[in-house]
Amino acid sequence: MSKVYPDAKSALAGLLKDDMTIAAGGFGLCGIPENLIAALVESGVKGLTIAGNNAGVDDFGMGLLLKSRQVKKVIASYVGENKEFERQVLAGELELQLTPQGTLAEKFRAGGAGIPGPKASTRTSSTAATTCSKTRSAPISPSSRRGRETSSATWSIARPRATSTR
Repeated sequence: MSKVYPDAKSALAGLLKDDMTIAAGGFGLCGIPENLIAALVESGVKGLTIAGNNAGVDDFGMGLLLKSRQVKKVIASYVGENKEFERQVLAGELELQLTPQGTLAEKFRAGGAGIPGPKASTRTSSTAATTCSKTRSAPISPSSRRGRETSSATWSIARPRATSTR
């Protein structure tokens, strides 16, 4: 079986469906799968959860999926340069799980290995501890269904909530 395809559209043929999670590589705008992102936009698939380093910019990278309103949730460690992303989050149209870079990388690693997600405690005196809510955390992959979920802190940007400081 060949894993080489002539283009991104044929590589994704038969794999796409609404409400799926897409994990994308790259750091900032470098090394992102821009042809695959363009094929996702063209496919019209909706309700995506996208997980990666960032949310792209208005007219490039993951920003293209946001602009076409195909995304319902973003899991990222940085989101600072996308006005449409900001607008959607503040309007309550887009869910955001802002995750520290190291924790995000470990979630990807754990998901790839098929093991439970990491526990990433946030210190009680930190800014994150005073503006985040406790949620369930699991590796970012289909294998998360097999693993036991662990607790970690994730930021709630649109509606910050205070948490107890144990």
